[in-house]
Amino acid sequence: MNQMIPSEIIEKKIFLLRGLKVILSNDLAELYQVEPRALVQAVKRNIERFPADFMFQLTDEEFLNLKSQFVISSWGGLRRSSPYAFTEQGIAMLSSVLKSQQAVLVNIEIIRTFVRLRQILSSHKDLARKFEELEKRVKGHDHHIQSLVEAIRQLMNPPVPPKRRIGF
Repeated sequence: MNQMIPSEIIEKKIFLLRGLKVILSNDLAELYQVEPRALVQAVKRNIERFPADFMFQLTDEEFLNLKSQFVISSWGGLRRSSPYAFTEQGIAMLSSVLKSQQAVLVNIEIIRTFVRLRQILSSHKDLARKFEELEKRVKGHDHHIQSLVEAIRQLMNPPVPPKRRIGF
């Protein structure tokens, strides 16, 4: 069944590894509705299309770190090898390797999600820069203005997630 994937689902599958935003092969296989081994096999048959900045295999340490960070036991019991990580360019290249209609639809949505995340990040940086300029201008002025600036600064910082209590 060909279906669009909500971008919120895709966003949750994007990780930052080695300074790159990536999606793991297991997650891509789930989105494309193929077996993970079939996805990796298709990539290996076309390995010349996937240079190191498009795709790389996680080290055992990276894999264990991710697995423990997210406490995801479903990331494979017995595995022969660590999953692969695909950058945005690698994901775009997958559409030329996986030729199903589902792969095309998923790729379109993944690329849109990456673009949207870049736009959000860019606008946030621009907003932060403008706010810093405003902060410099009001420094030393009215106490109420400085309080307002401090309140806005706190709103710009991401909230600290509450710690989960252990026990009863």
